[in-house]
Amino acid sequence: MLYKITKKASEKHKDKVRKMAMRFASSFLLFLFMSSSSIAVAFHIPVVNVTAMPSVFLFGDSTFDVGTNNFLNVNQTIKANFLYNGIDFPYSTPTGRFSNGYNTADQIVRLLGYKRSPPSFLSLLNHSSTFKGRILQGVNFASGGSGLLDKTGNQFNNSMSLRKQIDQFLTVYANITTIMGPEETANMVSKSLFLISVGSNDVFDFLENSTTSPGNLLDNMLSTYHDNLKSLYDIGARKFGIISIPPIGCCPAARLYNNTGGCFEEGNEFAKKFYNATEELLYGMKSELPGMTYSLGNSYEMTMTVIENAYAFGITDTATACCGDGKTQCNQKTIPCNNRNEYLFWDRFHPTQRTSELAALTLYAGSTRFVTPFNFSMLASNDV
Repeated sequence: MLYKITKKASEKHKDKVRKMAMRFASSFLLFLFMSSSSIAVAFHIPVVNVTAMPSVFLFGDSTFDVGTNNFLNVNQTIKANFLYNGIDFPYSTPTGRFSNGYNTADQIVRLLGYKRSPPSFLSLLNHSSTFKGRILQGVNFASGGSGLLDKTGNQFNNSMSLRKQIDQFLTVYANITTIMGPEETANMVSKSLFLISVGSNDVFDFLENSTTSPGNLLDNMLSTYHDNLKSLYDIGARKFGIISIPPIGCCPAARLYNNTGGCFEEGNEFAKKFYNATEELLYGMKSELPGMTYSLGNSYEMTMTVIENAYAFGITDTATACCGDGKTQCNQKTIPCNNRNEYLFWDRFHPTQRTSELAALTLYAGSTRFVTPFNFSMLASNDV
């Protein structure tokens, strides 16, 4: 009996030491990734200058969607307003976020000093009496299933491409102008952050139903991206926080394309090419457009770093979905894992709340290895 008690105590001690080591390793890796001025963020020390909080406007796909698709007549597979989504959100509320809790949009905006991402445009529009009073701090236009190209998402009955989201921003801009006047509105918008996370669905559509070559797809995406960014610039946007495509070949759904269960390299190769091309695009646009500034997050490098150093981040599963089997959508019948902080993926496509937190910390305070030419915190404080 004494031996059993001792063994149990020993195992308990080993587990405690293991968890301490994981926390230290995670903090140490973040220390290496981040600039010296941002170490406080790595250790969750608030560093936000609340008086300088910018308005934030968010565009993109399901990685940023905070409830847009709740109001759209889209296919159920690109909705998330049901359990077990939101199980770790306040009051376990399924808000339409494709996450067990806060998503990447929330996590970035929280670091900027807000409680969470601003509400979706359609949610605000649904409460017309308070619409004008709530748009001044920002609006979220992102929609799950959408893409850069207008045709992306058509199979889900989703037409909320980046271009359509910018059309919605024009409505917001017009309303802000009636509140503040043209000059103050222009000044406010020029200091606001425009955060964009888009492109993955364009690639998924290509992989599932290829009607063109990878080269043509890349050219079309970049040309469309240029036009969309130029449209925002012409309206008055100056500060762009861009998140590139992650290694989508490593998500649970894409691994189904690989008979071995490993990452689907065709998707990953495209993600790398898209990042390099986007970097060139933004560099050229900055020269072309006076006053434009940007931060480009290398989501591919960030995610692969976690996959390759999973233990250091406290991640024990980088390949399977916490909720669902990779084939089916997370829903009330697919009971999720208990150790959600140890999973890279929440469902077949999307990161867990913990993964989103790691991504946001890196985007907000990371070194040029992960965010170039500077991170989101520097973008926010940069005078235009």
